[in-house]
Amino acid sequence: MTERTIYLDPDRRDPSSRKINVRAHRWYAMVELDRDGYVDALTWRGDSPDLPTAYTEAVTRAQHTSFDRIRYDGNRGTLSCGSGPSWVSLPVPFAQIGVAVEALCSAELNHDYSGLHALADRLALPIEDWLAPGERELVRGVDFSAPPSVFLHFLRVRAKRHGVRLNGRATAGSVWVRPTLPAFEKQKRELFPEQHPGWVDRWTGYVEQDGTPVRPWVGGGDRNLSYGAVPVQFRSVETPNGGKCPCGMSLQGDLDGGKEHASHHGAWAFGVRVPRNLDWWADLAVVTTESPIAWRKLTHQVGQMPQRENHYDFNSWSDLAEPRKSPENVRAYLLKANEYVIGYLAARDTNQHRPWDLDGSEFGDEDGTLRPLIDLIWVADSYRRQGVGANLVQALADDFGCRVTDVSWSWPVSAAGRRLARRVSPGGIWIG
Repeated sequence: MTERTIYLDPDRRDPSSRKINVRAHRWYAMVELDRDGYVDALTWRGDSPDLPTAYTEAVTRAQHTSFDRIRYDGNRGTLSCGSGPSWVSLPVPFAQIGVAVEALCSAELNHDYSGLHALADRLALPIEDWLAPGERELVRGVDFSAPPSVFLHFLRVRAKRHGVRLNGRATAGSVWVRPTLPAFEKQKRELFPEQHPGWVDRWTGYVEQDGTPVRPWVGGGDRNLSYGAVPVQFRSVETPNGGKCPCGMSLQGDLDGGKEHASHHGAWAFGVRVPRNLDWWADLAVVTTESPIAWRKLTHQVGQMPQRENHYDFNSWSDLAEPRKSPENVRAYLLKANEYVIGYLAARDTNQHRPWDLDGSEFGDEDGTLRPLIDLIWVADSYRRQGVGANLVQALADDFGCRVTDVSWSWPVSAAGRRLARRVSPGGIWIG
């Protein structure tokens, strides 16, 4: 479908005019009420732009039920939306676009929120029934409509939020489920009821009724090695839950289960994997602003390692557009080992430098000699303190045709940079 815009005010050219935009995504459509100009006009007049509480509650309820429905249909991507006052977003299945537009129009113009509640009722799923205790078979076309594997994945996620172990299995046309409550989940919710408002234990002590269908056996182990086991006991202990990992990521759990942290930490520790589409003929590659885009993208990816580790605002390599000639001969040195980029040095040529003895004294007189300037050096954690940084500095000097002691360093120089500078130029360095 094409993007659509519905105007709510008579004069659509008025900057304060409200409008609804409908945009299609792969799994759903985003129905978005644009109140930005309208809010500015209210604020300028001194009126409150905030949405009524009943309005916000109705929108939030519709958003939550719609999220469940879109996940139920098979979408596993990230979903986000706004609830005002400038923007009110409502992701809905394609079949509900008209209903969502009408509900937002009625809520915005007539202060009638029944349409949003009706949309939430229409999209609501019987999750509580699906997670009820007991062994049973949910049949596709009768109890649910999504593919069994998609439906089972959705149920597992919802069961985890309830603290329930699903014990589910998908077949060709159905899903078998037997929701149970683990002892530690029961204990956690009873110890911290304020974190789980409205939670009711429906699973402990449940007894199967006579005539309950038996799940067909499909092979596997014939012994339950946890039968009669004693539940694990838990105690409250102070633990360091916050803080940062040395790689620059947070130590707290992420929404993706820590996958992003694990991927970044692996690259930080062992280096960035060399793409297969690059022919790398020697250990060291010199990438310039005129290099092919695949090389410049790899350099940008490597530049993200020190950016996140040291919490820099910007990546030290940003040339990702068309090839261009750099007046300062901007370049990067990438050192490869074991098919990973383990060393990175960003450099350029300048003629503004001052000598420094590395002992905290003031800089010397300015020197106008053209020298290579080190913008940043990074080495993968597993290869640090093995001379990799010194090799990169030597490669820069050899490439420029000068001595290592003539290389200039960007100010400020970090503690690790000072240790490296003392190793390669103990008599002092140039500061750019």
